[in-house]
Amino acid sequence: MLPVDQQTVLITGATSGLGRGLAQELAGQGATLVLHGRSKEKGEELLAELRETTGNDRLTYLLADFARLSDVHRLAEEVSALGRLDSLVNNAGIGVFGREESADGHELTFQVDYLAGYVLAARLAPLLARSAPARIVNVSSAGQSPIDFDDPMLTRGYDGIQAYCQAKLAQIMLAFDLAEALGSQGVTANAVHPAPYMPTNMVVGRFPVQSTIADGVRNTVRLLTDPALEQVTGRFFNQSTDAGAAAQAYDPRARARLRALSEELTGVPFPAGPLG
Repeated sequence: MLPVDQQTVLITGATSGLGRGLAQELAGQGATLVLHGRSKEKGEELLAELRETTGNDRLTYLLADFARLSDVHRLAEEVSALGRLDSLVNNAGIGVFGREESADGHELTFQVDYLAGYVLAARLAPLLARSAPARIVNVSSAGQSPIDFDDPMLTRGYDGIQAYCQAKLAQIMLAFDLAEALGSQGVTANAVHPAPYMPTNMVVGRFPVQSTIADGVRNTVRLLTDPALEQVTGRFFNQSTDAGAAAQAYDPRARARLRALSEELTGVPFPAGPLG
């Protein structure tokens, strides 16, 4: 893996919380950053802050609303045009308590927290392979719920916590599949629960804060930069510990159903590779 100051890293959801902390840390280490968000004003403020505090001017901000898959496709095209990508951090996420639908008609949390990252990973896989060795990190959670494939959009008996937790499990399942599909091309893929109840927009006012943003940044940056993890792939890390995920993540049939569902909902085929 190249030194951090020679890498190009895409961070989704970079204007607040963990994503902003990651941007601050990696900009300070000299990385070329591609930062995603859905607010032009917040993006401009983020770039100004990073340039002032780190002196790093190799920063790009790209707009995309993950509630619209057309925006995700445009983002993938814009990143692909840059010609290099050493790491993809699928960090963007939401948590809602009332059922909402995306512009594409999908349950909103499933689309923003999972499907958008699926589209990005699938569409950027060729670029990551050309830039290899490269890494994908899906920012997931210790909170995981099995996916009900008979009602993945939770049209019956909606529960916001379940919606969030099934999307987070889907992220882990995606990381496991990407690891298998892209490993021979020099791309690793892992998922991480960065830290419990950091003071993010989803936590403050809803749950007691238990960790700092710095805790989550440290555990996530390790997966992106630690030379000792260069060959480690297809794992779920609970903070800094290589841990076990929910049982469904290890079920090949469930992961195959998720790939098929993802392809159906997005129209994007899963990256070619040696899956069973």
